Amino acid sequence: MAYKVNFKDVETVGLETSPVADSLAGLRANEARYFWNKYKFEYLTYPAHEKADEVALFEKILLEERNLKFSAKILEVAIYEKVGQEGKKPKRAVGIKLSVGMEIPKELEGKFKFARQRSKLAGEIRGSYFTIKQEWL
Repeated sequence: MAYKVNFKDVETVGLETSPVADSLAGLRANEARYFWNKYKFEYLTYPAHEKADEVALFEKILLEERNLKFSAKILEVAIYEKVGQEGKKPKRAVGIKLSVGMEIPKELEGKFKFARQRSKLAGEIRGSYFTIKQEWL
C-alpha cells in the first residue's frame, strides 16, 4: 500500500526494520519536501515487495551500468518521472543518498564522491548520483 510521505512531521512508517529508521525517515521527508517544492509532486513510497518489477529493473541497471549489487535489502520504492519537452527524451538518473548513521557501503567505496548537505529534517545527508546511459524503458 502506498504511503504519502509527510514532510512536516517525520514518520518512520515502513522503515521500522532499519537500525537507522529515524534518520531514514528524516531523509525521506527531506526528499518529499524537495519534490513538493520543485515539482508540486506528492511523494509516495511503496513497500519494495509491492514494486518487485521496478526493484528488479533498478538492480539490473545498477549491475549492468555500474557493476553494483547491494547487500542491503531495499525497503521502499519511490517513482517519479518528469515528462520531457516534446521531441526530447527525459534524462534519467539514479540517486544514492545516505542518512546520518549510515556508512558508505563497501560496494560504493571509491566509485562515487558523496556531497554533504545539511537538512532540518534529516540532519546531514550525503548523496551522489549517476546518469543512466542506456534506454531501459
